Amino acid sequence: MGVPKFYRWISERYPCLSEVVKEHQIPEFDNLYLDMNGIIHQCSHPNDEDVHFRISEEKIFADIFHYLEVLFRIIKPRKVFFMAVDGVAPRAKMNQQRGRRFRSAKEAEEKIKKALDKGEVLPTEARFDSNCITPGTDFMARLQEQLKYFVHNKLSTDKLWQNVNIYLSGHETPGEGEHKIMEFIRSENAKPDHDPNTRHCLYGLDADLVMLGLTSHEPNFSLLREEVRFGGKKSQKRITAPEETTFHLLHLSLMREYIDYEFSPLKDKLGSNYDLERIIDDWILMGFLVGNDFIPHLPHLHINHDALPLLYKTYISVLPSVGGYLNENGHLNLANFEKYLEKLSEFDREHFSEVFVDLKWFESKVGNKYLNEAAGRAAEKEAARKGLRKKEVEMLSLLNGDKKEAMADDEEEDDDLFETEFRQYKRTYYMTKMGVDVVSDEFLSNQAKCYVEGIQWILHYYYHGVQSWSWYYPYHYAPFLSDVRNIAGLTLTFDLGKPFMPFQQLLGVLPAASMDLLPEAYRHLMTSEMSPIIEYYPLDFKTDLNGKQQEWEAVVLIPFIDEKRLLAAMEPNNHKLTKEERDRNRHTECALYTFDPEVDFTYLSTLPKLFPNIVHCYVRKAYIPVEAWHVSLDHKSKRVDRSLLYFCGFPTLHHIKHEFYKKKNGVVVFQQSSRGENMILDILSDENGETICDNVTVEVLGRSVFVNWPHLEEARIIAVSDGETRFSLDEPPGLQRIYDRPSSPPPTKVTYLSDKEQKDWVKDVQGITEYYMKRKGIMINETSVILYGQLLTGRKYVPKANGVVELEKQWSKQVLPFAYQAVVKDIKAFYSSLTSFKSLDELFPLGTTVFMVGNPYYGAMGEVQESQDIIQEGRVRVVFNVHHEPQMESLIQNQHKYCVKYSPGYFLASRLGVTSYLVSRFSGSIFIGRGSKKNPCGEQRANVGLNLKFNKKNEEVPGYTKRTEKEWLYSAAVEELLAEYLERFHEVFDLVSRNSHDDVFYEDDIWPGEDQNGAEKVSEITSWLKSHPVSSTSRASCDHQLLDAIIVEKIEEIVEKSKVKKSKVKVTVKPHLLFRPLEQQQGVVPDPDASYRLFDRVVNIRESFTVPLGLKGTVIGIKGAERQAEILYEVLFDEEFAGGLNIRCSSPRCYRLPPFALINLSHGIRVDHSSHKLMAIVKPQPVTGANYNANRQLGGLNHSPRSPFVPTQVIHTHTHTHTQSVSFTLKCKNNLLKISQGNQQTPPPPAAPQTVTNQPDSPLSPQSFAMKGTMVLKEMLKIDGTGGSSLQELVNTPPSAGQQQNRRHSSKKLVSVTDLLTVWCPQGLVVCQVKLSNGLMLHGPQCQSENDAKEKAAFFALQRLVIQHTMISSLIKCVYVTAGLLLPPQGYGPPLWGMPLPHPNHPSHPFYGPTGTFPGAAAPQPAPGVPIGSHNQFIPLQVKHHVDHYQRLENIFI
Repeated sequence: MGVPKFYRWISERYPCLSEVVKEHQIPEFDNLYLDMNGIIHQCSHPNDEDVHFRISEEKIFADIFHYLEVLFRIIKPRKVFFMAVDGVAPRAKMNQQRGRRFRSAKEAEEKIKKALDKGEVLPTEARFDSNCITPGTDFMARLQEQLKYFVHNKLSTDKLWQNVNIYLSGHETPGEGEHKIMEFIRSENAKPDHDPNTRHCLYGLDADLVMLGLTSHEPNFSLLREEVRFGGKKSQKRITAPEETTFHLLHLSLMREYIDYEFSPLKDKLGSNYDLERIIDDWILMGFLVGNDFIPHLPHLHINHDALPLLYKTYISVLPSVGGYLNENGHLNLANFEKYLEKLSEFDREHFSEVFVDLKWFESKVGNKYLNEAAGRAAEKEAARKGLRKKEVEMLSLLNGDKKEAMADDEEEDDDLFETEFRQYKRTYYMTKMGVDVVSDEFLSNQAKCYVEGIQWILHYYYHGVQSWSWYYPYHYAPFLSDVRNIAGLTLTFDLGKPFMPFQQLLGVLPAASMDLLPEAYRHLMTSEMSPIIEYYPLDFKTDLNGKQQEWEAVVLIPFIDEKRLLAAMEPNNHKLTKEERDRNRHTECALYTFDPEVDFTYLSTLPKLFPNIVHCYVRKAYIPVEAWHVSLDHKSKRVDRSLLYFCGFPTLHHIKHEFYKKKNGVVVFQQSSRGENMILDILSDENGETICDNVTVEVLGRSVFVNWPHLEEARIIAVSDGETRFSLDEPPGLQRIYDRPSSPPPTKVTYLSDKEQKDWVKDVQGITEYYMKRKGIMINETSVILYGQLLTGRKYVPKANGVVELEKQWSKQVLPFAYQAVVKDIKAFYSSLTSFKSLDELFPLGTTVFMVGNPYYGAMGEVQESQDIIQEGRVRVVFNVHHEPQMESLIQNQHKYCVKYSPGYFLASRLGVTSYLVSRFSGSIFIGRGSKKNPCGEQRANVGLNLKFNKKNEEVPGYTKRTEKEWLYSAAVEELLAEYLERFHEVFDLVSRNSHDDVFYEDDIWPGEDQNGAEKVSEITSWLKSHPVSSTSRASCDHQLLDAIIVEKIEEIVEKSKVKKSKVKVTVKPHLLFRPLEQQQGVVPDPDASYRLFDRVVNIRESFTVPLGLKGTVIGIKGAERQAEILYEVLFDEEFAGGLNIRCSSPRCYRLPPFALINLSHGIRVDHSSHKLMAIVKPQPVTGANYNANRQLGGLNHSPRSPFVPTQVIHTHTHTHTQSVSFTLKCKNNLLKISQGNQQTPPPPAAPQTVTNQPDSPLSPQSFAMKGTMVLKEMLKIDGTGGSSLQELVNTPPSAGQQQNRRHSSKKLVSVTDLLTVWCPQGLVVCQVKLSNGLMLHGPQCQSENDAKEKAAFFALQRLVIQHTMISSLIKCVYVTAGLLLPPQGYGPPLWGMPLPHPNHPSHPFYGPTGTFPGAAAPQPAPGVPIGSHNQFIPLQVKHHVDHYQRLENIFI
């Protein structure tokens, strides 16, 4: 059942109600219920506006299966998985279904006609008729068979499904899907052994699921649905891939508490009689009065006109005086309900008084007081009678001299006139809307009875199930509130009857346009003039908005079907049905499927080419009788018994003390500010007085707390700051320990914030405060202390001594700020008692699939062998499958030959002969309105721009546009498109160039000639744009890193050619180097140190997933996010698989996966100390700009432009040291110099090198210099393209005589680099400190990433050493050397951070100081010259030479 606009209204009024969730954030559930029809519609006709869209039935089935898999995997139910497809509906619902199907058929016909009139060529295949999603059609019968196959397949092959009871209630089982689900829940609730802590999740798109869920009175009940975007264009394509879908989780636990707040004034009035459960029941009843699928809304009661607040306000004022509640567990208390409606009916008069003046004015203009002559005569007669009595009263009053009575009579006259006009106003409504001639008391009494009967039928339907299959509300419109009276004495009874058979419903709800969905025996009843029921199938019909705004809300004015006439017309044709049709025209029971290993048979597929036979099927099937879940009318749901258990993921408002009030605060819920009142939560100040940072530190530092109230997430606190002082954990890198024992206090260090850091702290506070208010409607008030924490990502088995394993919590590396007063402490969270392993032999039994996360064989998938003889020694025996990875170095280095080339706008403009403004404007949006600028006609506007860039959304169209930090770049495809546009419609360019300041242009101004038709021209432009391939090209965020389609194609070719047989190797492995895919470890990243680049080879390590376990692929895109766990990698897998996506590839073999689903094979190669292969990582895209217009949420560190993280708020973190390091050796002028470099990888540079110039004396282009610099560095390192001498060999080479002579002449011991120290600064900047063996500490510049900081610090250390020892002074004059980066001295200004090189002893340039000092340098100024990273600049190759990571750097000079 749908309640239009209800979901949006409650989400905006109660801002914390819904939360956007990702897969790793969804809590544990026991039962998952799917209202299947939403999924079927989503997968079969995602965009009804596109008349060209076609889809095969096989594709629909595959997409539905894929959607089901994803939903199951996201929720992972523990006990029950219930799939409910709509069966034959009650007659009350069929009237709404009939109107909706007639309207959809008519709209489809109009769209096709409109497209043909435009000259569009439609596909020859028949379009998918969504009306076939009705019980009894061929399509639904085939879908049911495939759903059975799907259940058998998953139970037989998927371990996650095998411990769950699977219920499939198909289209043959009578009842709406969501109500069949509620029957099951009610029956479970009625059982004596029902667990009140059962956690329910109901998926569906209907807003009334909120009400259905609340009728259960279950405390842990949540609703899952796709994110809703309001205000968008209907033509926008809906996202159909569930991986790309953002889901909302609506928590009924919060809904219950918000309802309690909404009606809190009743607590004082009712005292001990206040019962929240009864209030919730009445709240459900009030929701029915604004309309639903069974009865129309009351006149003028519209949700978007504040109808619900009116209902609530009236209820609060009436309830204390009625002596009870309105809804008594599904039974309507008629006496109390009448009193409520009587008070509510004042709204009718208030509304009429607002329009009364307008009506009088209208009557004076029209000249006819009434629209109906009979009503007019009756009203005039009534007025004449009252006029005669008025004169008599006046005469008597004058004779008696009673002036006061005469004045009172004047007031009474006004009241009588108002009442007369009000009654006539209602009469006109009934006469025009319902077609009655005389509005008699009998008619009004019948209207009241029908409406109250409808309310009672719905209550029974919600609380007890169907009480009458045949009842329906017999009008298109509802009566006025003031006419629903004298109802207390009504006796409401219902005849249960029987549900329609499927073919009876088909004939009752389908229009003639969909007659092909009927058996041929009945089709003539819709079309033949001789048909006895032909009047029920009008080819044309009217609709009435009836106060609504959207066409889909309009009342469809078609006649109600007479059940007896329908069945009588069908009877003579029933014998013509085929056997297959008779089999479809029946009711069946719900099926229960369970896994049984003792059952083994072959399940035959009805589509063997698409879905193969299940050779070994282990499924047991049972049928549930239709009456099994029925409950009696006196059934009462068990009331909520809130125990002390807190289930993570089920939020409550109780944990933090606060006040609440309603206020129009513009809280942003659906990407736009809400228009009505919001329920604001105001956090109260601490009763203990001022919050002291020292006390907070003792309380929370190093411990786990719950943050993001009320949607609590567990976090480990690593720092506490009050804006002046920061207390942080002083622990080694990589250690993430919880210090929750008094005997082991956390190691703490104290630092004092600089002025800049204090300003950053203030910005943190402002960001947190604004986020809570603008998104959650929470006033957190003054923040004096901020906590910095790492969110929980999951739990992981960690080997301990003596073969014991423990399940330990794993924390994110990313650090986020949280306001102390919004943090919840000292609560115990309940985690499910999943099967947990205690020892290594339990964790790694024989035959277990594992992955290697150490070298050698990094990322290899293997199988555990018999290990009992060595497992007590902490070893596991594994056989690994070792593959040879495709060689992509050549493609990486030559990708510039294939990738799309981009140019600035002025370059395209010069080639096209237009201005840069026109290129910029036409590549975006151009709006053309009707009429002229001086005389516009209406608000209709057409967008004739190319729509290739989206500044506000920070989106680009790959292959056409690309955004840098400063400008937009365009490909040759844009130039061709603009050239064609200019040739076809040059007059549009002419007008836009002359009126550059206008936002909207007009048809008559562009085509002023009398013989020119502007509307036709605009239609011609839009048709041309729609026919161009660019219209179907998807757009992507400017922060995403993507490989072009042509490069993806090359990767496919390389992978196909390099497929070789795998080899097996048996090894004995330490258990901490093995990763076993486990449900308990979902969300845990196998290797937290791994970083990802384009072209990286990866392997899927998720079991029971769409992508097969162990399938390898190549990263072709990186979709950044604010949180590390939300990053998605686009992977092109080596083979096709069911459910694969087409992402710039030739076949469905791609997928988007988070970091915890992958192991990065290329990362293993990069860190493998045994590898000496030269690695050149390049990337063609220019540096992308940050998302300037995106609303910043609370986040973590600011990262470099190459980081997959989106820049967020300032975070302060503790200093940490990288003990592992990579070293390389420079050989120059008979001296060896060894520079230390950190182990974190450098992000790939944005372009490949090009041809080296042959003119050494001329200024080199960045590309040419890149190649030359790389060659110089190779020569210095004595490395050729195939590898070279190892660094250790270079270091150990005996010095020549000249070298020894130079050593003898040296009067000092050479200084060496002993360590690198990384310091995280404010705003996410990084400084690297280089420690020299002589005790000096040198500081590099502040950089955006840790890697850049190390490179530049190494460069500075090299420079310092060179100046001190005069080793490579001649070389330093030729090139500046950074760690793996060569830059020319001419044309590039000073070093990268924009600071001139000082003399080492210059007193005014303290570039280094005593150990432990912090540079505190000001923000760097931009370097002169062309900046690195602009559109025409390329960062040269980064040359890496891998050496032992675990060897500590000691003396690096020989």
